[in-house]
Amino acid sequence: MAERPTRWDPLPQQPSDVPWPTEAWPTSQLARDVDADRVGQLFAQAFGSADIPPDPATELMLAAVVIHRGHLVTEGYGTTASATETLISWSMAKSVTQALVGLLVLDGLIDLDAPAPVAAWANDERSAITIRQLLAMTSGLSFNEDYVDDQVSDVIEMLFGSGRPDVASYAINQPLVAEPGTLYNYSSGTTNIVAKICGDILGGEAGVRAYLSERLFEPLGMASADPRFDDAGTFIGSSFLYCTARDFARFGYLYLRSGAWDGTQLLPDGWVDLARRPLDIPVDEDFHYGSHWWLWDDTSGAFGCHGYEGQYIIVVPARDLIVVRLGKTPSYDKIGVIQWLHDLIACFPESSPS
Repeated sequence: MAERPTRWDPLPQQPSDVPWPTEAWPTSQLARDVDADRVGQLFAQAFGSADIPPDPATELMLAAVVIHRGHLVTEGYGTTASATETLISWSMAKSVTQALVGLLVLDGLIDLDAPAPVAAWANDERSAITIRQLLAMTSGLSFNEDYVDDQVSDVIEMLFGSGRPDVASYAINQPLVAEPGTLYNYSSGTTNIVAKICGDILGGEAGVRAYLSERLFEPLGMASADPRFDDAGTFIGSSFLYCTARDFARFGYLYLRSGAWDGTQLLPDGWVDLARRPLDIPVDEDFHYGSHWWLWDDTSGAFGCHGYEGQYIIVVPARDLIVVRLGKTPSYDKIGVIQWLHDLIACFPESSPS
């Protein structure tokens, strides 16, 4: 069980001499205070080189991008990927859904602490569930997030079985098994309920597409962003957003910069802090949880978007660092990938206290 993190590093401001990466990422060599040799070794380990074959734990790496102090300082791509190819997010999309909610909060269209506007819950005990609880994965709804056993898995049935045409309805119809706010249960169904609520507010698929584009993807320069929708017109916010690795880095960079971008506060004040504030209740996971974001341990003070098969956007405020890692790594090799990420993060120095 992951311990509740206590480290809380300030979110760094954009360096005054570094342009925002809306059109293209500024590039630079690794800074002199970075362990460049070790960075090179880790990328050779992941992608191979003339002298080093890929490590089995990282050989299914598709892409890795490192942003340090606002610059793209190194990147690598596997034999089946490139800088221009869009790759699947899997559950990293949940954090994008959290950003979508933040935009609606900024516009006064969602109240986090009001009962979630779900018609099917109006006359039963589920009517007490709030959007804040949905974002924290503490709704109390039953949902089995098993990615292997399709006989017990709700996530497989929702995404690929009977629930596929209307993922939110599948999740909405789950029974309550705990009082809302008292039990953590990671659930892709929960995120798709949130996505449907957003869609109902914005007028369905066309409205969500336009809103995400105009309010999030275009301001950030995420030209490759491709959200997918089900037959009912709901953004499958649990799992299906395609982007290039560089564009996924832009999304992480928005959170590193406290929801601001090039002079405009895109997300509400404090929204990023909500994302990285750890829950007060136990979390039976390898990482702790915030609000649709995962929280790393006190060693790095990082928080991140995580996805199936080893998709990661890691935000490390104390090092002014973004690391994106995309791949197709089986779950039994996850520990090796996480260690690779920890080792890479450690190559970059922490900022001196101000």
